[in-house]
Amino acid sequence: MFPASIAFNEKTVRCGSLLALAFLTLALFSQGAHAADQAASDWPTKRPAQIRPQASSSPLLAAATAGEGAGSRIVAVGDHGVILLSDDGRAYRQARSVPTRTMLTSVFFIDRNTGWAAGHDGVVLKTSDGGETWQLLRQQYGQEQPILSIWFGDANNGLAVGLFGMALSTADGGLSWNELKLSSGDDADRHLYRILATPSGTLLITAEAGTVFRSEDGGKHWDVIDTGEKGSLWSAVAFSDNGVNTVVAVGMRGHITRSSDDGKSWQAVTSGTTQSLTDIARLGAGELVAAGMGGTLLHSSDGGRHFTQSRGSGDDAITALAKVPAAGPAKLALFSLSGVVAAAGTPAK
Repeated sequence: MFPASIAFNEKTVRCGSLLALAFLTLALFSQGAHAADQAASDWPTKRPAQIRPQASSSPLLAAATAGEGAGSRIVAVGDHGVILLSDDGRAYRQARSVPTRTMLTSVFFIDRNTGWAAGHDGVVLKTSDGGETWQLLRQQYGQEQPILSIWFGDANNGLAVGLFGMALSTADGGLSWNELKLSSGDDADRHLYRILATPSGTLLITAEAGTVFRSEDGGKHWDVIDTGEKGSLWSAVAFSDNGVNTVVAVGMRGHITRSSDDGKSWQAVTSGTTQSLTDIARLGAGELVAAGMGGTLLHSSDGGRHFTQSRGSGDDAITALAKVPAAGPAKLALFSLSGVVAAAGTPAK
């Protein structure tokens, strides 16, 4: 993240072994995967995460800000079940108790206390104390469809998505999950990368092949939207731009696409980079930051209509952005495959 922040990967690969693909985890997937014949008792989901001396240098794949204003905090998740917490975007500590050692790829909070994390082996975790301790709600040992994004509309109703069209819904806070069919034909097994809600309550799921799934009824029915992009859309952000429900999505080869009608239609935006973009976040009114491979950081001051390249953050692949819970000018925390990177705000004029 920069004026918010940015970052990530090049290519979606379909192959017999799913170990080659997993959103911001492509570079790590083979390291976190396990042989299918491994005993269930040895699976990482069976073992709690260890307190690591240099946890802030662990590969981190997703981040969220729990709550708003005073008392909010950053929660970042990644490999080996590492979950980091920060109340100021500078000092980070590990969560006290995480009941799994598997790779975590997504985290989402509905307030400063209640949140969920998800990842490989179909794992879903829940916290009720702002990320300090976590409860294991779901796991499927050896499942080759990691959950890549988890989202909740309230304390009970949520969605989770992943590879090859895997979509799940829950109505009891994650205690039980049901399979969800988004579409049919070629669209039925699209890799699904990011769930988000627009200010109107419309649900969107960004996917491969420039596809976006859209629902106006809380996920009961879905429309398939062709954005015109050819590559995967890794991440997106939704916001109100002067009363207009706006969405900006980013993905492979630096592609950016923007919708000004609540996700119904999309227009390509010039990014000025061919580096794949892994995340995008909102700093404030009109200000967006996108991040990606090679430490790429892009900044927009007009709601995503135009982007300019900001100073980079080194060569690390930036994987996630989260708003820093601190007084003063808005900043975003940056995370990468090498751990915590930095915090960045609006670039100097």
